[in-house]
Amino acid sequence: MSGPLLILDSATLYYRAFYALPEKLTTPDGRPHNAVRGFVSMLTKLVTLHHPSGLVAAWDNDWRPAWRVELVPSYKTHRLGIETSAEEVPDTLSPQIDAIAALLDAWGVARIGIDGFEADDVIASVAAQRQGRSCVVTSDRDLIQVVTDRVSLLLQVTGGVEGWPVLGPEAIKEKYGVSPTKYLAMAALRGDPSDGLPGIAGIGEKTAAALINEYGDLTELIKVSSSDTYDRPLTPRLAERITAGSQYLHDALAVITAETRLPVAAWDTDVPYEPVDMNALREISMQWGVEKYVDELLQAALG
Repeated sequence: MSGPLLILDSATLYYRAFYALPEKLTTPDGRPHNAVRGFVSMLTKLVTLHHPSGLVAAWDNDWRPAWRVELVPSYKTHRLGIETSAEEVPDTLSPQIDAIAALLDAWGVARIGIDGFEADDVIASVAAQRQGRSCVVTSDRDLIQVVTDRVSLLLQVTGGVEGWPVLGPEAIKEKYGVSPTKYLAMAALRGDPSDGLPGIAGIGEKTAAALINEYGDLTELIKVSSSDTYDRPLTPRLAERITAGSQYLHDALAVITAETRLPVAAWDTDVPYEPVDMNALREISMQWGVEKYVDELLQAALG
């Protein structure tokens, strides 16, 4: 296939499948298989539409690394269980995540997770280190940071896979008002409830974009805010708040900046035309009642 390397933000896909399809879709022995079925179906459509030259399934070995929490204690706190420090995952989803992992492994897809790091870090590292074109499949806007002339973003939006837009640098700037290299600075200012980042009070997306476009980065914005030599879009009230929140801004930027130096080059990311373990693939498919959908995926991979 001649398309880009598809780098999958796996969790965004299996959560999307789980909540998009009803739990009345079940295995032969009555267990919900909505996430497994939906994940495989979306992967089939992605392969059919984009003809990827390679596949990577990025995995969250640590969805909330301690070093990020130390910088911003509110990081992803809304995803914690009430009585535990672990991520709150629906009971019927957890076994399906394991099944998806097993299916990918049996097919031979590069499923990369690295202890102490999130899938975002894996994605950014693969995108930075691999040659040629790549396309990141995600609903996480923080990953706009990886977009370059050779790395695009396939953004999961409402509706089917066919309607997900492919965004390059110009499309990002048109849609969000800043270039990919400035997106994280804007996000730190604006805040991001999905990551538990409060932002600076009174600064929404448009104001954040205007400030970053005017001053270039957070360091210069903080420097100017603590002086009396600024003009609009910076106002005295915003300057005071930015100065007071300067440490938060530095820490938030560090938290949402993905690592690009993880050791990912050793994985074979070619599309597997033949499953590495057909017996395991068939057994898992039968156990989870998704034989039809796995067959469709294999046919899509063969072109």
